[in-house]
Amino acid sequence: MDEKKPSNLMVSQQGGIVRNAINQLKLIFRLMGDKRVSIFAKLIPVGAFAYLLFPADLAPNIVLPFVGMLDDAAILWLGSYVFTEFCPPAVVAEHMKELAGNMNVNPQDEIVDAEATDVSDKQP
Repeated sequence: MDEKKPSNLMVSQQGGIVRNAINQLKLIFRLMGDKRVSIFAKLIPVGAFAYLLFPADLAPNIVLPFVGMLDDAAILWLGSYVFTEFCPPAVVAEHMKELAGNMNVNPQDEIVDAEATDVSDKQP
């Protein structure tokens, strides 16, 4: 029987927690719009988001405030991870490559070599 290899399809670490979360969200939205991804796989992030909005909770925020937020975050993370794992690896790799292409900006490309002069309204 073929064993499934562990996947390295998550968005690579390229600049901090916030940037990685944004990249993961971009990946999920791209995969949700891709017709090559199964409709059943697309139900996973929808279900995770519905859990976030659903009033009943595994750990209510009122009784256990910190734990309540952690279980919501864990469900969102788990939903995004499982969704990415259930998507075809070639499709995920294709979208990740496009996202990485948008992220690879060379700082040297943004530097403009020029001279500055002061302009004043007063005439000599």
